[in-house]
Amino acid sequence: MQRSKNDIWVGLFVLIGAVALLFMALQSANLLSLNFQKTYAVAAKFDNIGGLKPKAAVKSAGVVVGRVDHISFDDKTFQARVTLALESQYHFPKDSSLKILTSGLLGDQYLGIEAGADDKNLAAGDVISSTQSAVVLENLISQFLYSKASDSATSGSDKSAQGKP
Repeated sequence: MQRSKNDIWVGLFVLIGAVALLFMALQSANLLSLNFQKTYAVAAKFDNIGGLKPKAAVKSAGVVVGRVDHISFDDKTFQARVTLALESQYHFPKDSSLKILTSGLLGDQYLGIEAGADDKNLAAGDVISSTQSAVVLENLISQFLYSKASDSATSGSDKSAQGKP
């Protein structure tokens, strides 16, 4: 009788530990976010969202003020439409702007919102028009290599035009 009672307590303790580990893993992978704050939905359109994912943080001044709720493709404008769930305790002017930023050199991408100066605040259903797309590292490298190749081609033609090898 005593042994089976101890087995039940040990089993319960192991089960609670496993649930806690699962919760921490989902929380750290940004797959689970328990937030009981009321939110309002705001949309924005981007030319390129890079690696932005649903549930990504929306930050202002380094503070998380919301989450990316939904990402879809608009086949009329050929842009990505990102729907944000901003916490209702935070209010931003209508002329605020959004940027897709990266935490660290190769970290996760998140949205940074910069407050504007308009008297009216964003409300549910509004669309933020001032957006800056994600910086794609591959595009930057190719632009750098292309500019170096064109510089070396023009400097090589300058030397041959002067009669120097």
